[in-house]
Amino acid sequence: MKNKELKILLAAPRGFCAGVDRAIEIVKKSIEKYGPPIYVRHEIVHNKHVVENLKKIGAIFVEELSEIEDKTRPVIFSAHGVPKTVPEEAINLNMQYIDATCPLVSKVHREAENLHKSGSHIILIGHKNHPEVVGTMGQIPKGGIDLVESVEDVNKYENKENKDLAFVTQTTLSVDDTKEIIDKLKKKFPNIKEPKKEDICYATTNRQAAVKKIAKKCEMFFIIGSRNSSNSVRLVEVAKNSGCSKAELIHSESVIPYEKIANCSTIGISSGASAPEILVDEFIKNLKKKFVLKMEEIEIIKEEVTFKIPAKLS
Repeated sequence: MKNKELKILLAAPRGFCAGVDRAIEIVKKSIEKYGPPIYVRHEIVHNKHVVENLKKIGAIFVEELSEIEDKTRPVIFSAHGVPKTVPEEAINLNMQYIDATCPLVSKVHREAENLHKSGSHIILIGHKNHPEVVGTMGQIPKGGIDLVESVEDVNKYENKENKDLAFVTQTTLSVDDTKEIIDKLKKKFPNIKEPKKEDICYATTNRQAAVKKIAKKCEMFFIIGSRNSSNSVRLVEVAKNSGCSKAELIHSESVIPYEKIANCSTIGISSGASAPEILVDEFIKNLKKKFVLKMEEIEIIKEEVTFKIPAKLS
């Protein structure tokens, strides 16, 4: 195995997006400014490595504000966004909060709110119970927004009250998956309003396009990311749908399948938007112990997007 040459096609862009970078920076800067501990509601981003490192410098992760023992300490809301009830609860508890919601998720929140105010009933395309979906649905009064997860859901959906319809989408979905659902919605409800600019985030789109470009040249494809990271799981699907049936997720508890890799001459590697580059480096370092690697990075676009952190932290 050691002398076997293995070609690696490394997808670019990959890994951290601007929203994840900003959220992690907000936690670090908050700890610098206010001292530890700082509370974070829900995992700041879906990656165990990131969460563990932030715990070491003084972040305490909770699922609900009620779990916070010392209400005098600041709390940060995760990059996925929160329902409106959460900041309201923080205000009622007299807690200081810092919102690390990704600006692209906030854009969907405002879009949904404006559509609701203009009288539209909203359909959200997304995955049930994903924190981003919970947050988006929580921007609208109960009964004003419905979730669809698939083409089948659209087939079953009835506009019983004959309302004006509009749709928004979760930002981390697969472009291909939503295309089918959107096409079906438009066919079934020709007057449905759509977002002025599509909601799927630039980073999700770019990472999927990079994987698509190289998947058919690979015998196996590995996506570095967490099991609860929607965009990482989507990348595995994208690789499979784009010509590499043996695509898998490498997460914190994964065992690298060296025997399977030994049967390949070319493999592909990418990572989800919440996976730090150090995890990609570690994966490649482990492969180097077993194979002679020939690396090629294939970049489809240069990402230069950055998001400012809140003024009170800068």
